[in-house]
Amino acid sequence: MSSHENLEEKYSDCPVIKTLEEIGSRWRMTVIHVLREGELRFNELKRATDANSQTLSRVLEDLEEKGYVERRVEEASPVAVYYSLTEKGEELHTAFDEIHRWGEKWMQTDDETA
Repeated sequence: MSSHENLEEKYSDCPVIKTLEEIGSRWRMTVIHVLREGELRFNELKRATDANSQTLSRVLEDLEEKGYVERRVEEASPVAVYYSLTEKGEELHTAFDEIHRWGEKWMQTDDETA
């Protein structure tokens, strides 16, 4: 077995890679990050993420299906739909905090490059 095959085997079940494959898109991570603020309506999420309606709908549906986000419908007039993180989604707080710390240290801001 070559060293490349060993790496393939080693990383095929890697939790980091599996997690990034599941939540690693820009929009999924953005929605999860914004929902850390608490329960939000669709239009609030749309404004906060700057996603178009179609993209946001698709991402929310995907995150709900995977158990990161829950949807609550309030039967009022008009009907109100709210989104919030599940326990599974909430547990990503620590990972996002670490990414934040890393970004502050290593990602240049526009001010630093000017």
